[in-house]
Amino acid sequence: MVKLVKSRAEEQFAATQKKDKQAFKGMNKAGRERAKHVASLEALRLAKEAADKEAAEKAAAKNKKPSRLPPAHRR
Repeated sequence: MVKLVKSRAEEQFAATQKKDKQAFKGMNKAGRERAKHVASLEALRLAKEAADKEAAEKAAAKNKKPSRLPPAHRR
């Protein structure tokens, strides 16, 4: 009787351990997928910032007014 109870408890413990391992693997996979998603969002943000900076520089260069001073007086 004691052996039966002990073996049943060991089976339940083993099943619980197996479920925990599977859950842990799933969490790791979800964590990796989330990290990959965050990295792609960061790359998109950086690309947009670079494009915005380039557009602002082009607009500033286009809107720059020429100096009214003659070339001899410019520094």
